[in-house]
Amino acid sequence: MKRMHPATRSAPRTLAPALAVAVLAACARGGPAPQANGAPAAPLPAVPYEAHLAAGGLTPPGGTLQNPHAGDAAVAKNGAALFTTMNCDGCHSADAAGWVGPNLGDGRWRYGGSDAEVFSSIFYGRPKGMPAFGGALGAEGVWTLVTYLRSLPPPADVPTESWSQN
Repeated sequence: MKRMHPATRSAPRTLAPALAVAVLAACARGGPAPQANGAPAAPLPAVPYEAHLAAGGLTPPGGTLQNPHAGDAAVAKNGAALFTTMNCDGCHSADAAGWVGPNLGDGRWRYGGSDAEVFSSIFYGRPKGMPAFGGALGAEGVWTLVTYLRSLPPPADVPTESWSQN
């Protein structure tokens, strides 16, 4: 069996604290980077909902999201075209009535149904199937889709209104 020099054996013990300090220093530099004009960037959008877990109970900083096109019929019409162009109907069916992906007009939302929460779902994606479209569409395109989804009339009959057995 090969014997190691004592200084070699202690190297991992002395490197661990130094590595931890370096990682913490890098994390401390967080926050939004300044924009090209030197002004600080806007805070990242954060939408609180009950499924978020915050380390130590401290919610990360973020901005308040508000749909700049709420109720605008022309934007909703453009959103309908964008819904088809981006192949959203491939999962959510025509008129967002639901197929592989859920119905987006029935008022039932797994990750919250406010405009800001729907924006977050489209922009950042969700586990198990919903891709993040923020990189492809930007905030303006996502708000256009949110405005379209908000314009959809609720279905006359929601097939699974209750899961309780009476």
